[in-house]
Amino acid sequence: MTTLVGAPGASRADLVADAALALLAERGMRGLTHRAVDEAAGLAQGSTSNLARTRQALLELAVRRLADREARVLALHELPDPKAGLAGLVDALALATHRALTRNRELTLARYELALEATRRPELRAYFDATGARFRDQLTDMVTAAGSTDPARHVLSLVAWADGLMFSCVAGSFNASMPGLEEVRAGLWELLHGMLDG
Repeated sequence: MTTLVGAPGASRADLVADAALALLAERGMRGLTHRAVDEAAGLAQGSTSNLARTRQALLELAVRRLADREARVLALHELPDPKAGLAGLVDALALATHRALTRNRELTLARYELALEATRRPELRAYFDATGARFRDQLTDMVTAAGSTDPARHVLSLVAWADGLMFSCVAGSFNASMPGLEEVRAGLWELLHGMLDG
């Protein structure tokens, strides 16, 4: 692993969290130690411990940074307006899903590591779920604006579809065949057309 160089103006916490996420993607949960984060971030030994004393604190720092970085990758505020109807919603979600597949494979792997760890740590589960709530809330608003009569069920189906696609292409048996934007759009059109126009 190469030493990370923080973006100009990046905080020490961001540098540590970015190093933690990179380690999770490269080495898995076992490879995430305070010492390894110090090395990956190019910081003096003990720097990570000073910032996040416990493993729980380090994991929470990583979860918070993951949510911030994924929000920038998805850039939901830049997407086509879902109020334009079903086609607008499909365009918005296809673009967001394709960005997740092509721009942030490492972040997706780190998210899977953190999600699995959260199944074993109730305190992390609560934190992980709370940081993800903003994405679910935005998706609920988008689906509702497109005319969903059962937004909670439709959001669950959409998230399950997108997560299944991402896992299959990033870590599963389809990792060698990344779908293009139009393929993602076609899959979402079929799913959403059945939900909203069926």
